[in-house]
Amino acid sequence: QVQLVESGGGLVQAGGSLRLSCAASGRTFSSAAMGWFRQAPGKEREFVAVVSGSGDSTNYADSVKGRFTISRDNAKNTVYLQMNILKPEDTAVYYCAARRSTIATMNRNLFNYWGQGTQVTVSS
Repeated sequence: QVQLVESGGGLVQAGGSLRLSCAASGRTFSSAAMGWFRQAPGKEREFVAVVSGSGDSTNYADSVKGRFTISRDNAKNTVYLQMNILKPEDTAVYYCAARRSTIATMNRNLFNYWGQGTQVTVSS
């Protein structure tokens, strides 16, 4: 099994930056594709970014491309989301997710494990 523990959320002004971390436990972490999703009040959970198990492939939602970067450090069993030039519309609960596959996907229904979520609030 895989367990995910998130940290790094908080309050930031528009234009600022935050770095989210997701610490994973489980013997298969190094081969699991990992993703970040977010959900704002009254909205559905949406895809943000994903990285393949090997770390050699990434994909991003159009709304965050060029501003957010996903990365992983398998030696530390951790995946990161660096968020720059934050906008008020980035305000949401951010979730880390893992799937039983090495292949990156944007489809939230294909992820098997989820963190508890961490709040990101961007003020104008």
